[in-house]
Amino acid sequence: MTALSPGEQVIKIVRDELVETLGKDNAKLKFASQPPTVILMAGLQGSGKTTTSGKLANWLKNGGHRPLLVSVDVYRPAAREQLKVVAAAIKANLYEGEVGEANTATVERLAKEARREAIISGCDVLIVDTAGRLHIDDQLMDEMQSLKRMLNPQEILFVADSMTGQDAVRSADEFHKKLTLTGVVLTKMDGDARGGAALSIRQVTGQPIKFIGVGEKYDALEPFHPDRIVSRILGMGDIMSLIEKAESQIDKKKAHELAAKALTGDGFSLGDFRDQLKQVRKMGSMQSIIGMLPSIGAFSGLQKAADKVDEKQINRVEAIINSMTSHERDHHEVINGSRRKRIARGSGTSVQEVNNLLRQYVQMKKMFKQMGKPSFARRLAGMKMPGM
Repeated sequence: MTALSPGEQVIKIVRDELVETLGKDNAKLKFASQPPTVILMAGLQGSGKTTTSGKLANWLKNGGHRPLLVSVDVYRPAAREQLKVVAAAIKANLYEGEVGEANTATVERLAKEARREAIISGCDVLIVDTAGRLHIDDQLMDEMQSLKRMLNPQEILFVADSMTGQDAVRSADEFHKKLTLTGVVLTKMDGDARGGAALSIRQVTGQPIKFIGVGEKYDALEPFHPDRIVSRILGMGDIMSLIEKAESQIDKKKAHELAAKALTGDGFSLGDFRDQLKQVRKMGSMQSIIGMLPSIGAFSGLQKAADKVDEKQINRVEAIINSMTSHERDHHEVINGSRRKRIARGSGTSVQEVNNLLRQYVQMKKMFKQMGKPSFARRLAGMKMPGM
């Protein structure tokens, strides 16, 4: 404690209290002793229930499970079609069934048939995407209670849009009173540090937040770690999630090769730069990656820069490099005026953009070479970031 300044002590106390409020540890899914495990997805219309059902199925698939998806939203044909598209995209099993009249009896029949199909086909998890409404009404709750009695689910997950704030909190409270939720999934948690909804829903329902949606892609679902989200809220970043994302998406051997080239400054070509961009982009948008870095100390400027990142500009950079010959990528100094015009035409960009890329590439090579020197490593080791 003597090593902390008064300001740092305050940050530590606030951090510890927030972690305590949010539940300390990551709450894991409960699985049935006798498959299939049934997960009932609840929430209002537009909260991201269908997409989250697909993301959850994808997450379970990657964890060695065999999920089966079913939509029992017989009131909106588009909802069932959307789940079909999602299931095809992630190559997950889907039970479609026949839909007759749009009523509770049809909903119950579909759910029963889906459970039977899960048993027959050897699927160990059944994810039930339920109907939503623009607001909570008696019919919606009666139907959800009926599904709960019939399926006896191991998990009832409430899907909430974190951007709706207190509306999400009120909805979570209503659903919990009628259904006794087992957990919450917060969507649209990428971009900035939205923690208010997480804190309030946890306090109101007493149930853990189990997952957060951090992007539009089907792999953009993360288990909720209270300590990590608190670090994001307090501007300390989320280095652990960044490392996990990098380990799951990046080719380690290739990353080591690129790093070795970059830090020596020798042989780091424009082709290597393009490959490095591709590796980083596998992890998601630049905003989401930079959002996991601390907003204090050495990284403070990056957070402001994140809002100005144009993802389309990165596409243009790749197009420019792709328009070069392999010799030009390896020897940028041969790219004269006529070559620059040809590259600009081939990539659908301007000569000015080609010039900018080449200038930035040369600057980056110099910077990497500086970073590779022992003196830089010593300076980096001596840096201190407050609150870390």
